[in-house]
Amino acid sequence: MYMSARHQEGLAHLLYGINEGGGGVALTGEVGTGKTTICHCLLQDLPKHVDIALILNPKMNALELLATICDELAIDYNTSQISLKNLVDALNQYLLIAHAKGRRTVLLIDEAQNLSMEVLEQIRLLTNLETSKSKLLQIILVGQPELKVLLRKQELRQLNQRITARYHLLPLSLAETREYIRHRLYVCNGDTELFKAGAIKKVYQYSSGIPRIINILCDRALLGAYATNSRVITPGIINAAARETLAPFGGLSSRKLLLFTLLLLSCAAFGTFYYKDLGRWISLASTNELVKELPKPSAVTAVAKNKARVETKPSITPVVIQPAKPVEKFDAWLANRDLTLSAGIENALKVWGQTPLVSGSADCASIQKQSFICVSGSATWKDLISMRRPVILEFASSDQSNRYVLMTGIKQGQALFQFGQEVSFPVADVLRYWNGRYLIIWKSPFPDVQAIYPGQTSESVLWLRQQLTANDGIDEQASDPRFFDGDLIKRVKAFQLQHHLTEDGIAGTRTLFYLDNVASSSNSPRLIIAD
Repeated sequence: MYMSARHQEGLAHLLYGINEGGGGVALTGEVGTGKTTICHCLLQDLPKHVDIALILNPKMNALELLATICDELAIDYNTSQISLKNLVDALNQYLLIAHAKGRRTVLLIDEAQNLSMEVLEQIRLLTNLETSKSKLLQIILVGQPELKVLLRKQELRQLNQRITARYHLLPLSLAETREYIRHRLYVCNGDTELFKAGAIKKVYQYSSGIPRIINILCDRALLGAYATNSRVITPGIINAAARETLAPFGGLSSRKLLLFTLLLLSCAAFGTFYYKDLGRWISLASTNELVKELPKPSAVTAVAKNKARVETKPSITPVVIQPAKPVEKFDAWLANRDLTLSAGIENALKVWGQTPLVSGSADCASIQKQSFICVSGSATWKDLISMRRPVILEFASSDQSNRYVLMTGIKQGQALFQFGQEVSFPVADVLRYWNGRYLIIWKSPFPDVQAIYPGQTSESVLWLRQQLTANDGIDEQASDPRFFDGDLIKRVKAFQLQHHLTEDGIAGTRTLFYLDNVASSSNSPRLIIAD
């Protein structure tokens, strides 16, 4: 997910509305700017104390809306006697219990511009569910610009007054469009300079910075480049992609459109006259010698077929590249019960040139005796690749148990795994089953040092300075480079912020791990990345 400054601010408004409570929140934006994507990001970053009812299809009446909210929140209600009163009573009781438990309940409605006046009035009434101090239900409305017009109507002024946070999501700028395209290429391990500067300007010109149209244009441009065996995306390829994908949406001025319509009507009239006149002459010719001068239908057909065959003959024979097929499907391979965490750790030790002290029982506790450390957590695929380390991935299997496999590299869109022998599967299949959890076996440059603390004086502090200099390029002239002073604390915090670590100024295990990744001279195994 590429979060531009606009998308970050839009997400911040939604999170503010959830965490602070009070009035409602309205997020608007043009079609394709990423409103629904922000909603999905919100669901991923949802605080643990928040329960959310997500409405994606708001074209319903008030009764259906309340029933959907109850279903989303798993609220029991009498399905044989559904009424507005029964549903509101059940919802109110649920909200009071949730509030007493310290939980916050949110109603998020996407495509809210499609809400009827009846439903909007019911939503206003839901905002009246409150205690003496706080609202029981937080309302978030997400929709197209028409939602702003709808809320300004006189009959909705009460609901409009209850919305205290508003944000309109604008399209990307030219600079953000450039960064967005490069981000997408980087995530898939592609060449970030694949699109020439002129091509990116063309993409922005046609898309006006709307991410959905950027995606469509770039996707078709990549296909066009493949078809023409082009190594880079040029403005000409973007122009062709725009003609193929965006023509139905406009591009002709009203004057040109009128002329084009008149031309079509003229062609249709001429065609009608021509075929009628041709039929009349053929009828007359059937009674005299004129029929002899007309070419036979079989001859006409043969000539047309020969002409079509010549005209449609391709000038370049396309080359079809058949990718190497894996031995079996990835999900079937994951069914192997031998893909245990212990087996994954043993394979990771082999990459380090080590063997477990006791075969078949390797775990994070036992490998500490060999000076190894387990670094685990959750990450995005992009962050995982940026670590550049052989990594044990966790997968959810069909039998409700987890599988663990050591990934040693990525080559031509295939993830390389080590399990007895090297096997490979498409990265797309791996991402379909990976649950986001990982574990990396790592050996610290200072096996006896678990953390480097401020105020400490040691050789490890000197190493810390060297790693930070390799990262930020700042070569401080400290009076005592071996002393962990205040300036070094600020640099450590900046590094932690850069890598989404806890900003405590202490170089703990995870901070040391990321610092070691910066070292080009590190002898530890690396993830193989090859095109």
